[in-house]
Amino acid sequence: MNIRPVPFDHPDAVKLNDQVQAEYHERYGDGGDATTLDPSDFEPPRGVYLIAYDEHDDPVATGGWRSQNANGEGNEDGDAELKRMYVVAHARGLGLARRMLAALEENARTAGRTRMVLETGTKQPEAIALYTSSGYEPCVRFGYYRFHEDSRCFAKGL
Repeated sequence: MNIRPVPFDHPDAVKLNDQVQAEYHERYGDGGDATTLDPSDFEPPRGVYLIAYDEHDDPVATGGWRSQNANGEGNEDGDAELKRMYVVAHARGLGLARRMLAALEENARTAGRTRMVLETGTKQPEAIALYTSSGYEPCVRFGYYRFHEDSRCFAKGL
């Protein structure tokens, strides 16, 4: 697997983002994640967007982080917010999500971020299992879905 940074609006990123949005729709029955994201959110040093490519140079996993600071919505100064972690269906179970998460954490740490935070939902038990087994602990809810019953937020010091 080859992990490399790409712009958030790169064609492969758009393709995988469409797939993850379709999965959110399938699991939650709404239009997907309505959190506002701008490609500039993921431009270094304020963030990064990564895609993992397989041996055929096909995109198989994605994830990014964007800087967050204290904002009255539960974020603290120095936060890096994890966004759009996703592995295509045929590549699941190979450890790609764990490798992507580690790459994102290292990148955020190198950029000076002190804590990684994320929001997921109760209908994504495999995501919750990945994060808790990687040292993430429940934290104050933040962001767009902080008042939704299915929302779960986690944090880990970097």
